[in-house]
Amino acid sequence: MENRVPNITFKTRVRDESVEGPNPFRWEDVTSDDIFAGKKVVIFALPGAFTPTCSSTHLPGFEAKYDELKALGVDEIYCLSVNDAFTMYQWGQHQQVEHVKLLPDGSGDFSRAMGMLVRKDNLGFGLRSWRYSMLVNDGEIEKLFAEAGKEDNCATDPFEVSDVDTMLDYLKSQAA
Repeated sequence: MENRVPNITFKTRVRDESVEGPNPFRWEDVTSDDIFAGKKVVIFALPGAFTPTCSSTHLPGFEAKYDELKALGVDEIYCLSVNDAFTMYQWGQHQQVEHVKLLPDGSGDFSRAMGMLVRKDNLGFGLRSWRYSMLVNDGEIEKLFAEAGKEDNCATDPFEVSDVDTMLDYLKSQAA
């Protein structure tokens, strides 16, 4: 892994009231620079929308402590998953997410470039992101918390260091 985040173009959907009909969204390319340039960003990656730990703990933890992260100088918080924009949007609706931005890595390009793409064929998922969180400052990876045991078709789903409390502890230690 390099010290900079990968230069990727994400395929996102954004609400656009000028689009007529029941689906007022349009495609919008969002680059790594759009997300990270000139900002302090927390991004956490997980195996999949609607999956148990991701839905019960990982995303809800960052959503619940959004204000604490912001108070420590974080500009944006993103949740990344190797899912398409439609799935990420519906998951956000289902989870009632108001603050964390959901980032679709549909083809796994960002996860692959981060060295975090793993096979989860044992669960019928195909290629997915390994679970991690990181603090990115103006495109530079300042701190990365990757779960131990990264391997293809891992029989477990570790969730020890990519949680919101580990990130908050790190940010507090840097502010002291």
